[in-house]
Amino acid sequence: MRYYVTLDPDPTAVPLAIDVVELPSGALEVRVEGRPVAVDVVPLGGQLSVRVDGHVVDLTTEGAPPEIGAVASGHRSYVRVESERMRAAAQAKKSTTTAGDKTVKSPMPGRVVKVLVAKGDSVAVGQGLVVLEAMKMENEVKARAAGVVLAVHVAAGDTVEGSAKLLTLG
Repeated sequence: MRYYVTLDPDPTAVPLAIDVVELPSGALEVRVEGRPVAVDVVPLGGQLSVRVDGHVVDLTTEGAPPEIGAVASGHRSYVRVESERMRAAAQAKKSTTTAGDKTVKSPMPGRVVKVLVAKGDSVAVGQGLVVLEAMKMENEVKARAAGVVLAVHVAAGDTVEGSAKLLTLG
């Protein structure tokens, strides 16, 4: 199966093409941009122990594809992971939605610490919109597209689920 992975995604990032094949033995055959990579994954309770080209990392993930939060060695990153099927479905859905309406959703469950914008504000790509606290870490949700804030759906102190509406941009 081919996956498209964007690390710390932003609208200008180019996703990596990663091909994963599960062999009859249960081992994984992985190619990143066509280059073979030695990978081994072992579940350990709520974490994964991942060995990539001889380097071992204990990894905790949160959220659900395509937006995943990952904590490795105390560093939190956000990763966008899409299979070929997910990309095709998203493309089909895009063609049926209004181009001017952009909903910003929570990448994970958490508590809203601060809303950095208000209705009517203009935002630029990469600008901070909302600060969420999850697993005792503060995470800034950033704009993936420029626009104007049409609606703010949350306030400081609110608890949100993953994929909850935070803002609507136009």
